[in-house]
Amino acid sequence: MAEIESKAAGPREFRVEELAAAAGITTRTLRFYRERKLLPPPRKEGRIAWYGESHLARLQMIAELLERGHTLGGITELIGAGESGRDVAELIGLQDAIVAPWSDETPVSLSWDELAAAFGDQLTDTVTAESLAQGYITVQDDGVTHVSRRLMDATVALVAEGVPLSAVLDASRKTQEYADAVAEVFVALIRDQLLGALAGEQPLPPGRAAHLTEQLTRVRPLARTVADAQFALAMDRRVHAEYDEVIRQRRH
Repeated sequence: MAEIESKAAGPREFRVEELAAAAGITTRTLRFYRERKLLPPPRKEGRIAWYGESHLARLQMIAELLERGHTLGGITELIGAGESGRDVAELIGLQDAIVAPWSDETPVSLSWDELAAAFGDQLTDTVTAESLAQGYITVQDDGVTHVSRRLMDATVALVAEGVPLSAVLDASRKTQEYADAVAEVFVALIRDQLLGALAGEQPLPPGRAAHLTEQLTRVRPLARTVADAQFALAMDRRVHAEYDEVIRQRRH
């Protein structure tokens, strides 16, 4: 009796059907995960395979990662890295930090009537096609959706000040090109100076992934601050140079 009670108080074990049911998957899926080496081997007792609570935790982690958009191939790599001494949870956190969105723009939808009221006869097929090409809008039957309320509001305000919509879109296209170039500078900086270890063949030492995640969290606002300050300083230089040139021409 004591032996039975001791066994009942110990870690729970599952047969394959029981583990699949506890994880909310089919036995076929469970066996597929085993074939992909996403699960460690079970404990064998004769012809019976016994799985433990660690197997259930692993299946729950796989389900969570799949929900978050990770592929089975990527999960296999993460698990393999964890079993080589790197912590899987830390690696997941680092991966999420790397691909997390930088922008916090709010999309805005406008009907064709609202667009006509804002832009009048400047709203042509040509400017609509240019906005589509720049990737800022998607077109529906009843209007458009712009990826950024701030950019859309700025466009409407500039047109209201007398700047032609076509000129705004031309400036937008050039600004996007320069912004991509600035972004590439920061991507290269972060890749080469902070994340270079990820390209190596040696596994990251314990805790390194968590440290890199914290670094990325701190660097993000710094990058935006540098870009904003550099733009403001550049505007100062260009405006003064332009003003000096206008004064020089008037004197001659």
